[in-house]
Amino acid sequence: MKIKLASVYVDNQEKALRFYTGVLGFVKKTDISAGNYRWLTVVSPEEPDGAQLLLEPNNNPAAKPYQESIFNQGIPAAMFFVDDLQNEYWRLQNLGVKFTMAPMKTPGSTIVIFNDTCGNLIQLTQMD
Repeated sequence: MKIKLASVYVDNQEKALRFYTGVLGFVKKTDISAGNYRWLTVVSPEEPDGAQLLLEPNNNPAAKPYQESIFNQGIPAAMFFVDDLQNEYWRLQNLGVKFTMAPMKTPGSTIVIFNDTCGNLIQLTQMD
């Protein structure tokens, strides 16, 4: 069993694509339109054939309340791993990313949390 696709709800797919590629550095993998629906995924440039992240519209009646609820509770919608959290933190700060939590040491890792501008909190993690 393998994880090949995970999704994050976004309030605007085009804005999300710009943020996830232009700021975070992911690469667009799939962009297929089917009527009013758009299947839009990004991948890590380090693993172009790895797991895809679906930038899924939050227009499902259950999606937007769910997204808003976990955001308001401070719960990240997704977690990404980095090798050098401090450098990534500085890089993203210089690009204007708004962090809700500065680097914090936790058992076995260091983490930060930021706002993805699309309705989500995202956690970056560096394992010890």
